[in-house]
Amino acid sequence: MNNHGSSDRDRQQARSDEAHTDPIGYRVDEGSDFDRRMQGRTHPPQQHDPHPTPERNAGPDPERGAVPQEVGRSRAASRQNRAASSRKRRGRMVALVLGLVLIVAVAGGGYFAVNKLTNRTTPNADFAAGSSGDGVVIQVHPNDTAQQIGTEAEEKGVVASSGAFLEAAILNSAITSVQPGFYLLSSNVPASRAVSELVDPASRVGNMVISEGRQLHDARDVNTDAVKKGIYTLISEASCVDRSGTGTPVCVSYDDLNAAGAVDDPAALGVPDWATDRVEGVPDRDRQLEGLIAAGTWDFDPSAAPADILRQLVSESATRYEDTGILTAGSTSGLSSYDTLVAASLVERESLPQDFSKVARVILNRLAVPQKLEFDSTVNYSLDTTEVATTDADRARVTPWNTYASEGLPATPISSPSIEAVEAVEAPADGDWLYFVTINQAGETLFTRSYDEHLANIGKVEPGFLDSGR
Repeated sequence: MNNHGSSDRDRQQARSDEAHTDPIGYRVDEGSDFDRRMQGRTHPPQQHDPHPTPERNAGPDPERGAVPQEVGRSRAASRQNRAASSRKRRGRMVALVLGLVLIVAVAGGGYFAVNKLTNRTTPNADFAAGSSGDGVVIQVHPNDTAQQIGTEAEEKGVVASSGAFLEAAILNSAITSVQPGFYLLSSNVPASRAVSELVDPASRVGNMVISEGRQLHDARDVNTDAVKKGIYTLISEASCVDRSGTGTPVCVSYDDLNAAGAVDDPAALGVPDWATDRVEGVPDRDRQLEGLIAAGTWDFDPSAAPADILRQLVSESATRYEDTGILTAGSTSGLSSYDTLVAASLVERESLPQDFSKVARVILNRLAVPQKLEFDSTVNYSLDTTEVATTDADRARVTPWNTYASEGLPATPISSPSIEAVEAVEAPADGDWLYFVTINQAGETLFTRSYDEHLANIGKVEPGFLDSGR
């Protein structure tokens, strides 16, 4: 029985001239040449200040489509709004950048409006139906315009011209539902079909969710025999795409990902400078990226090589971690950036969110004594099968992660911690606790500094909760 702890940044910078232009670069605001022609105006255009100064604290101007950027915010305020801001950025739809074009299309007719805007008098090149080729992957970036999407589609052979794509996008209202991400589209197809495929949710590929506390490799539960999929398995499954249309998808394999993640050059995998030295010294190369792929929602190019996929995920994860203040948190906790990540992984596996900051404090207090951490989660990490409790034999095995056998932190993180767990280590609760025990499935956890009181708390554990299935 465990006596100490029972359980385990794109295209967001808009050009300054976009405030009064449609997504393909022609001015359509009141007083523009296009506006006068469409409305039949003959009077001179109203003069506008070419460099308007936004009012301080003004809200979004629906005519401009631009939102003033707040400056000088404290790091605490930034943290409070980071998650919401990230969701807003990732959730921006193509509707935001197609709005003016769609309005023009309704007012004047799709084909007429597009050709008026582009001064075209001949149709845009388009592929004929019935000659489609293999699928290709295109990326929709945050804030992409239909013109930009069409340009990539043209470059990759999906459509014959970006202009034809734009025309088709205007005529398909479902384009407003498209989210940033990667999409599998047939090549050499009419633009209308390309747009139809793009707006089909089934066309999205390379999208996955990594839950908090997930490990790189699969693990099996002792009692239920259920397999908890590791990050490499999740990547492999999300990489499966059927480019040939035969019904047989091609995937990046688990083994190829594991081999790519075990190379001797961590920097080649996007490992940040603050983790490189420690990663180079990890005793098991298969585990060197543990914790460095952050929990959360991810989009990646499933047609990329395994090493390229891992490099993207690791480098973007480093940015997410750095946004928490992990580079400077040591001034409070005394831990290096990498050790902050290691400690956060223990917090994630040993407690529920309401107790994160307390468990973080227990870890720091024990490291300061010094006193072994003795966490079952660190014992389970190197086992093929896991459970809440561990056996005497398990705890006696000396591994680079077993905190019963050795003082200090494990050699690597033991999972991918949530941002909340990282922030808990960066700013732990105040307290002198050295012991904690979770006493039931609901996660109720008792903390104390007194060992005698800790023993009494262990007596409150619900019957069977810490029994081993081994």
